[in-house]
Parts: sequence; structure tokens; C-alpha cells
Amino acid sequence: MLEIKNLSKTYGNGVRALDDVSLSIPKGMYGLLGPNGAGKSTLMRTLATLQAPDRGTATFGDIDIIRQPKALRATLGYLPQDFGVYPRMSARAMLDHLAVLKGITSGKERKRVVEGLLEQTNLKQHANKSVASYSGGMRQRFGIAQALLGDPQLIIVDEPTAGLDPEERNRFHNLLSEIGENVVVILSTHIVEDVADLCPLMAIMNQGKIVSQGAPGDLIAALEGKVWSKHVAKPDLPALRARLNVISERLVTGQVFVRVISDTDPGDGFEAATPDLEDVYFATIAQGRQAAAAA
Repeated sequence: MLEIKNLSKTYGNGVRALDDVSLSIPKGMYGLLGPNGAGKSTLMRTLATLQAPDRGTATFGDIDIIRQPKALRATLGYLPQDFGVYPRMSARAMLDHLAVLKGITSGKERKRVVEGLLEQTNLKQHANKSVASYSGGMRQRFGIAQALLGDPQLIIVDEPTAGLDPEERNRFHNLLSEIGENVVVILSTHIVEDVADLCPLMAIMNQGKIVSQGAPGDLIAALEGKVWSKHVAKPDLPALRARLNVISERLVTGQVFVRVISDTDPGDGFEAATPDLEDVYFATIAQGRQAAAAA
């Protein structure tokens, strides 16, 4: 179990990236969803012991992450949003090198581990190519392979599917699902579908705060009977926004498809819509935006 209590972090430029963040994260896939700039990467970097918070605590089992960073690193796998590689090294050689750094000193054991990870991430046939030559999806799979070195019990992946094509995204989802059966995996992303497809528990983060958390199904159920949709002409949008709580807009064949939140039928041709996790996300972010505007 990962326990995060009252973590706060303010940067030198005055940006409060973490604002009293508290979460309890059990074994399995856990989704951290939020827009760019919400503070997700700051939280991931803090949990990965790459920076210290201003206050608060984080523990993983018996390990105090803030006070015992070396102990946490021994059981951590981390795939950051951007990671560098030695441009001329093959994937096999790079994994072997990283395995040494992880403390796997036996050559026989390293070979077993490296070949197993190449097989698990479907990179074996490309193992002798340089990682710098890989496609985006292959690089991300290599990133997961290096994160799995040392049999980690806590794995953090930060925006892992951004920029991937649908096929690579599906392949990456399957890989994460397999990994998440036995360890704690935190998936930090702004892509709603990633969380909907993979995570039995989740939190939404915005402006440095946790603004919602729970099981996706429960969060969706809370919007039953409150989501309404309609196609409208673009010139009608300003008046609609002024009258109703519009949570999403999508241009479709010259008209705008809007979804609104309302406890009662807003009339005017709106139809009841089945809520989904995207509605939960947009409604939560819109609520935060409205609160900030009113403050």
C-alpha cells in the first residue's frame, strides 16, 4: 500500500504544484488523471525520490519515501515522461548496463532477466537495434522493460501512451494490465481512455489538488440522469454556455455536439445521455474552473 498524506510543493516561481495531496493506493493499476500542468508529474517525481516536497509524508509499506529514498529506489520502477538513452547502444546492451546499475552482478542472472524482459515487452526481434532508432511505441516498451528491472513492487509510469498510434496503445495497455496484477502501478495521464480501460481505482488532479477519487464505475454512476446532449449551431454556443453547465463541445459536420450537466431536463431539444468517464473528467475540471473564476 502506498500512503500519501498532505504533500505540498511550491516552486521558486511561486507555482504551487502540489497542494495538500493525500491518497491511499493499493496493489493493482491506479489511474491519476488530469490536464497538463495539473501537478501529476510533480507528484510522480516526488514519489520517485527525484525531488522533496515542502511538507507532507509518503510511505510505501514500511519505507518512508522522503527519509529513505535509497530503500524506495531498490523496489521502484519508473518510466518518466521523457527518458534519455545512449544513442549507439542496442536495447539488449542498454538493459544489461542498467541491470548492473540495479545491482544484478551475476552475468548469467543478468542474461536471464534481460532476455525475459525483451520477450515480455515484445522487443526480442529488435534487441540488437539501437534504442535511439526505435519508434515511439517501441521506446515506451523499452521504457517499461527498464522499469521492470530488479522486480520492483512500485511502478510509476508518467504519460506513457501520449503520441502512440492505436495499435501501439493497445499493445501497451495489455502490457500494463499484465504487470499491474501483482504490484502497485500508478498510471499518470491526461488521456481518459487509458484510465477507463486499465484502472479499477483512480483520482482526478487539477491545479495541484486531488479533486475527485474512487472507482470509475462509482464516479460515473453519480452522474446518472444528469448528462444531456444536443447538436447546436456555433452562433448559439455563447448563449448556451451562459445558461447551462456545458462540460464538453465537439465539432461534428459543421455543428457542435455539446454535453451539459443538469439535475433536471434542460429542455430545448436536449436528450438524456449515458454518462461515461470522460463526462466525469470534464465535469470535475469544469467545476474547478468555475470555482477559480468565482474566487
